Amino acid sequence: MTEDEPRVIIYPPDEQGGRRVRCNGEILGRATSLTDVVEFLRRAGWLDEAEWPPIEWRGGGPEVWQQ
Repeated sequence: MTEDEPRVIIYPPDEQGGRRVRCNGEILGRATSLTDVVEFLRRAGWLDEAEWPPIEWRGGGPEVWQQ
């Protein structure tokens, strides 16, 4: 991955179990499920999963939504 490529960061769950989703410093939203993450990526223009930018999961992977 180069510095010019988009990168998505999914932050650890907050007190309510939601996870902040950010791409290149811009907050896309607060996800409460993997479905939300997919919708945020779709709204950002990535319609095909094969074209998604790299996703960095912090505080657990896509199966972690509660702390």
